[in-house]
Amino acid sequence: MNKDKKFVVRTRGIIIHEGKLLGVKHPHDTSFCALPGGHLEWKEDIKECLRREIIEELGVNPDIGRLLYVNNFMDGDIRQSIEFFFEITNPQDYKNIENVSRTHTDEIAEVCWIEPSGVIPLLPKRLWEDFKNGDIISDQVRYIHD
Repeated sequence: MNKDKKFVVRTRGIIIHEGKLLGVKHPHDTSFCALPGGHLEWKEDIKECLRREIIEELGVNPDIGRLLYVNNFMDGDIRQSIEFFFEITNPQDYKNIENVSRTHTDEIAEVCWIEPSGVIPLLPKRLWEDFKNGDIISDQVRYIHD
């Protein structure tokens, strides 16, 4: 294997409140939404990574529930990404976060509450389709390969 090739592990939170999904737009590309979360640090537990990232980005301590999705995709030619998507079970705490103190506001261009009929795409595409179809929450972990 080429020494320049890398694996990246990320965690993301699925926050649904009153039928809407919380998404974020990143400053480098605001044409789509992603779910809040980020990169795992060395020796960090997956759930602790998600807790840290959501507190940094949104300023609210998440109650982390079930693992819902695992996404495996190529992020360019030299990076393979693995993402773990967990249900966040205290979504009401995220409803009014405009004035909450956050340490990493520079990483988020906009926080959006997305409706299933929304026009701004959410990545990954499979998760977006499941949300639009009302199937995002399930009793089984789903695997995505984009």
